[in-house]
Amino acid sequence: MARQDERIHQTWINSSRPVPSRFVRPLQRFMSVEAAGGIVLLIAAIAALVWANGPFGDSYKAFWETKLSLDIGGFHLEEDLEHFVNDALMAIFFFVVGLEIKRELVVGELKDRKRAALPAIAALGGMVVPAVVFLAFNAGSGEAAQGWGIPMATDIAFAVGVISLLGSRVSASAKLFLLALAIADDIGAIAVIAIWYTTDLSMGWLLAAIGGIALISIAQRVHIRSLLVYVVLGTAVWFFVFESGVHATLAGVAIGLLTPATAYYSDNDFRRRATWILDRYDMEAASPTARERIDASALELHKVAYESVAPLDRLEYTLHPWTSFVIVPIFALANAGVRFVDIDVAAAVTSSLSLGVSLGLVAGKTIGITLATFVAVRLGLGTLPRRTGWSQVVGLAAIAGIGFTVSLFITELAFTDEILIDEAKIGIFIGSTIAGILGYALLRRTRTPAELIEQEREAMGLDSFEYADDAATPTAPIETDAPAQAES
Repeated sequence: MARQDERIHQTWINSSRPVPSRFVRPLQRFMSVEAAGGIVLLIAAIAALVWANGPFGDSYKAFWETKLSLDIGGFHLEEDLEHFVNDALMAIFFFVVGLEIKRELVVGELKDRKRAALPAIAALGGMVVPAVVFLAFNAGSGEAAQGWGIPMATDIAFAVGVISLLGSRVSASAKLFLLALAIADDIGAIAVIAIWYTTDLSMGWLLAAIGGIALISIAQRVHIRSLLVYVVLGTAVWFFVFESGVHATLAGVAIGLLTPATAYYSDNDFRRRATWILDRYDMEAASPTARERIDASALELHKVAYESVAPLDRLEYTLHPWTSFVIVPIFALANAGVRFVDIDVAAAVTSSLSLGVSLGLVAGKTIGITLATFVAVRLGLGTLPRRTGWSQVVGLAAIAGIGFTVSLFITELAFTDEILIDEAKIGIFIGSTIAGILGYALLRRTRTPAELIEQEREAMGLDSFEYADDAATPTAPIETDAPAQAES
């Protein structure tokens, strides 16, 4: 029998050499953990605060204000490093967000209207109430009132990270509810950015962007498969949107939503074509030009396998680690550095802006999501996820108040005054921290899915169940008085 290591794809990473075995593969395992993205993001945010407030704190602002310029013929583009991160790198992040939204709409929780109704309504409540709470503190306060969109956002990375720490105490259905809610929340946040945080709209550039998007759609319809074509068109669309006055990151969302969610070859096509190629091996191996023929067949098999995976899946698989572990942490490093020595911390913490943001995230999200979910269930517009009670809904709603990444992003769009930006960031730090701790504590105290199943069975007068490793899947009943099974 062939050994297991002879049947896997042999590369340097899979080898037993010291570097891949002791460093690379452990790092890969860490990156595969759902909470890992939130951990890296938290480290980047702490690093930004330490850098901004350390002995070399003055270098923080100076570094991110470094100018970058691009000159090609008569074309000139100039941005500082911070805006390059926010406008260009974050466009890739929002592209992945667009892919995730497309997945949910086509094959995920948002595909079924009845199943999508509850998280969508919950997300709406989780956007409206935080905005109302914020405006209760800041209505009529000039530029500060422009930050009403800040507490509306949910940070998926941090939220999923907190949920992961709870393990089997949160049912799979409840996790999917939170994820669908966060995706619907992203859709709302994107709409808010597009409509309310767009200034100096240029219709010429906007029409050019729409034309570029139309070209991408046409290229897909005529089955142009070259990734280079779409990279060039996507970059052009990003530039047109950037020049139009609409925030450039929305180009990433639009292109993500256009990405096909189905493969060029079906599963049956893949099996038939791959089998036909592999069946030629013995004949090709006996040929005088065996090496060339086998190499050609291998390349042909690669193309078939490549086109048997949906472009959405391929791109998300490739880009998601980069956005989670590189782009979003760099964004946090560039935007989370509040220099406390330059501000009155006590005044900033108790300012109406900071209080509006923090209470909007904590109280607004918790009340808004819970209340909207309750109303939707009572009106028959949706049902609670399986093995999920109202105490879990409140805990999930609190966790949704972690609004770090997109909240920081909207802050940079809403304000030009550095004092207001710092006050908003302090509110985001405080609110997101309290929301995470509160949500974790509430869910930690609730019954596990296994305990809920046992409670239901006891109420029905049924026997106890044994549970699988995930503590949520019942197996065969325990027969306490059954005869022992003879050993075979």
